[in-house]
Amino acid sequence: MKEFAPIKEGKVREIYDNGDSLIMVATDRISAFDVILKNKVTKKGTVLTQMSKFWFDYTKDIVPNHMISTDVNDMPEFFRKPEFDGNSMLCRKLKMLPIECIVRGYITGSGWVSYQKNGTVCGIRLPAGLKECEKLPEPIYTPSTKAEIGDHDENIDFARSVEVLEKKFPGHGREYAEKIRDYTIALYKKCADYARSRGIIIADTKFEYGLDEEGNVILADEMLTPDSSRFWPVEGYEPGHSQPSFDKQFVRDWLKANPDSDYNLPDDVIAKTIDKYKEAYRLLTGKEIA
Repeated sequence: MKEFAPIKEGKVREIYDNGDSLIMVATDRISAFDVILKNKVTKKGTVLTQMSKFWFDYTKDIVPNHMISTDVNDMPEFFRKPEFDGNSMLCRKLKMLPIECIVRGYITGSGWVSYQKNGTVCGIRLPAGLKECEKLPEPIYTPSTKAEIGDHDENIDFARSVEVLEKKFPGHGREYAEKIRDYTIALYKKCADYARSRGIIIADTKFEYGLDEEGNVILADEMLTPDSSRFWPVEGYEPGHSQPSFDKQFVRDWLKANPDSDYNLPDDVIAKTIDKYKEAYRLLTGKEIA
């Protein structure tokens, strides 16, 4: 049996080279504030992979994606083990675009902090008088650069995203920047409408894209998971204050309230975190994570 070792390790994911494809494994690691926490959250990787699969299937009419299969029987024998079952995805190889495509439908988090200071979010002027967590008149696109582990992503405006892409793909910067912006808004609108019908508000999220061998833009990485999005319950939603969540905002809030924790979560916070992830999956898909 051929042995595999990751060719790249991110905060949460491990990527394996499978010749003409990749295998992306979502681990049970959890990160917050660009730091990998000391704890693992059992089954978190399975939730991330299966939720991404659901959304990739749901949105393939808008933009093609990198998913080939999540069945380990379609992967080399090395991956046909319990530790890879459910949390692994066989993917197309792509040349990744160096932009994180963030879309915000509600004003919260760093956007709310910025808005309070000067009425803008990532340089975009918003109407006066918005309340915390209020729905925006239209979703806004606020890209950022992709940081290495330990560094912070840098918020940039659309013009800067064109420059970044033009530098890497001469002659195609504006074309790719416009495509990923338009795909991002279209994906968010379709998925946010669906999620709301299932009891979840998607406040904001991020997408990543790559290019196939023909230069087509392909949706990649993860999609609309509790790691990459803010999920709020529709029930009880009221702008003017922070909202309860189904995502890792719960972990961020605990860490803020416990600055001496050294990024070490107690057992009850870990248990509540995975329960929130599983509940979001159940509401959105109608299925349970075993």
